[in-house]
Amino acid sequence: MLWIGCHVSFDKDRQLVKSTEEAISYGANTFMFYTGAPQNTNRSKISKEKTLDAHQLMRQHHIDLDKVIVHAPYIINLANRDNLDFGIHFLTEELNRCSQLGVSYLVLHPGSHVGQGVEQGLQNIIDGLNTVFLNDHNEVKILLESMAGKGSELGKNFQELKTILDGVKENNRLGVCLDTCHLNDAGYKIAEFDQVLTEFDQLIGIDKIGCIHINDSKNPIGAHKDRHENIGFGTISFEHLLSIIYHPQLENIPKILETPYVDREFPPYREEIMMIKERKFDPELLEKIRSINQK
Repeated sequence: MLWIGCHVSFDKDRQLVKSTEEAISYGANTFMFYTGAPQNTNRSKISKEKTLDAHQLMRQHHIDLDKVIVHAPYIINLANRDNLDFGIHFLTEELNRCSQLGVSYLVLHPGSHVGQGVEQGLQNIIDGLNTVFLNDHNEVKILLESMAGKGSELGKNFQELKTILDGVKENNRLGVCLDTCHLNDAGYKIAEFDQVLTEFDQLIGIDKIGCIHINDSKNPIGAHKDRHENIGFGTISFEHLLSIIYHPQLENIPKILETPYVDREFPPYREEIMMIKERKFDPELLEKIRSINQK
């Protein structure tokens, strides 16, 4: 079955109900969201009543709660020893919020070593995750996101992800979120994805993939820039992305669109999801979205 969705909003008033309704409006059967602004620590109290209402709404629209994803805020950087205590505390809180919402997976950027070096940065992440899992006893899994390698980002290749997984004692609570734009920008050949997947399987194991971010890229392979593009309008191509979305070994893994808004204003998700379901690229898609929203 195809599990396809996108990034949606979550607000303090309607919370998970708002997120679910937005996903439904796009024709999605899964989705991803932040539980608060990704750039600060402001968080509203999770409403049990609204959460239960959202779960009921999901069931009515055939959205599997186990396929729904939370994304951790960007300000958590476990790779930086100077901010490690803050990162551990805030990440623990986010895991607790996921548990309250009934969500099983939290996507986390591994972090940037900010001049401390790759080896030290990876060790900082390992130390941070070990502490988090020591203090947190719920069942929420952390999915380490594959990164583009911008600046001092870690997790830019499968070996770095493996190093983290191998170093964490409770790595049964760890998985990986692959991002197609990040893979391309990190230097992996999406056009030869079967080989990429084989490499991942040999190093880490396909069973560790818990989510895939489906994004085209504005950049050539190996650019290390991380600039997402709308599906089929970038350097990866619609057909290559489609081969990942419908890959038989990845069938039950949720695929999440994080593509840019058209003109920074209009969400493209309903049209992109429809294009993916129909398996047919529409080169006029962005113009059609502009036309619809300008009426």
